[in-house]
Amino acid sequence: MNRTPLTVLLLCCTLLGLHAAKVKNPARGTYIYRYYLTDKQASTLSIDKPQRFLSRKSLDRRQRQGLQLDSTDLPVPRQYVRQFAVKGTEVLGTSRWQNTVVVRSTDTLLLRRLAALPIVRDWRCVYVAPDSINRDEDIRWNVHETFNRWDSVKNDPYGMAREQIEMLGGIRMHEAGLTGQGITIAIIDGGFQNYDRIPALRQTRIAGVRDFVEPANTQPERMAESPYPTRGTSFQLIDHGTKVFSAIAARAPEVTMGTAPDATFWLLRSEENATEQPVEEDYWVMAAEFADSVGVDIINSSLGYYTYDAPLPGYRLRDLDGETALISRAASMLACKGIVLCNSAGNSGMGQWKKINVPADARDILTVGAIDARGLAAPFSSVGPSQDGRVKPDVVARGSNATLLSGRGTLVHDMGTSFSTPIICGMVACLWQGLRQLTALEIMELVRENADQHDAPNNIFGYGLPNFWEAYKQGRDGTHADPL
Repeated sequence: MNRTPLTVLLLCCTLLGLHAAKVKNPARGTYIYRYYLTDKQASTLSIDKPQRFLSRKSLDRRQRQGLQLDSTDLPVPRQYVRQFAVKGTEVLGTSRWQNTVVVRSTDTLLLRRLAALPIVRDWRCVYVAPDSINRDEDIRWNVHETFNRWDSVKNDPYGMAREQIEMLGGIRMHEAGLTGQGITIAIIDGGFQNYDRIPALRQTRIAGVRDFVEPANTQPERMAESPYPTRGTSFQLIDHGTKVFSAIAARAPEVTMGTAPDATFWLLRSEENATEQPVEEDYWVMAAEFADSVGVDIINSSLGYYTYDAPLPGYRLRDLDGETALISRAASMLACKGIVLCNSAGNSGMGQWKKINVPADARDILTVGAIDARGLAAPFSSVGPSQDGRVKPDVVARGSNATLLSGRGTLVHDMGTSFSTPIICGMVACLWQGLRQLTALEIMELVRENADQHDAPNNIFGYGLPNFWEAYKQGRDGTHADPL
């Protein structure tokens, strides 16, 4: 989903309650600042008692991979956050990994005074409310209970999705019983229209949902009334996330099949669809940290950024180093927390920018490009390398066209690295189901090593099209490669 040429929408912490405060749509004259803090010395928590801020499942994931906790795992001290919660401000959330606080106000002088606090080492304006916001709301709420007869392939359980799964060795994986069972996937996206009502997704295991842009959509009191965000909320107005979700989770015999239909899912919204501003990086980081805290194994992110609405600056090509952008720094940390991130490369290949976006430039992730049914590069697929010379994208999959389900439950064929990414993500889940002894870094290297251009990677295909069945056999036989 591309809203504008400026965007590629391939689109808890102890302090989660602060982020879940009631948030209304920002009015004209609203600003959001990000504050980078000096330390965590006032914390009353300790990495010796991580169960106070991380779930058992999150801790088990780290233990299984031999990973140690460190100071980045500690939430931002409450004592520090309270210093920003003054009259005229609203604390939207924090990042424990980046040690930041995000605050909203209509008073820029007040926000600048907060920047002078002794605990602040740096700050940045990350949101300026536009004069007006054009909110395109998809009101097509009716869900199709059946498919058109021409959408089915008789006697083929994979239906129209066969090719996009078969080209990755996925059908062999499924025949071996590797369908993602026991693996938890978080999808970070911009909206999940009708995800709870589409017949082909009703059997899916959904652990929960969270909206980090408008937290009131998924506040405990609302969720107590209904386990799902209601119609009319932004969480349900956009179907980009539904399409992404369907590429992994759909189960419609003879019509379509996801790559990991037996996985468990968290659906997380971080994208504000009406504007494009740096605060969306903060929402994404909050979502990723939440995913870590509840114990997910894999994150799918069909999101990317390189430029923002005026007057806030975007990125330059030299910034694509995996370290400059807040979102990329956080993404680069996921593997050391034991999580595999599958992130879309971007859809800028035919534009002036052409290159990958952030966080596709992050280290130790799988950045996914798009190819067509013949194995040719999709012309829109963003290219690498990263600015510091790393191969990007890492791998490719079918993204021109991909077989998906729309927010109305209809079969659609759509283009974008948004959709090649979840196809890969689901296959990673199947692979990790069969090789639970491997770490996140080892799983990613196994995927790269069993791609068809591993010996000669380039800036368009990366390491190429992975064969997950060959990767599984190699890992099963104990001959997996050490991570780079």
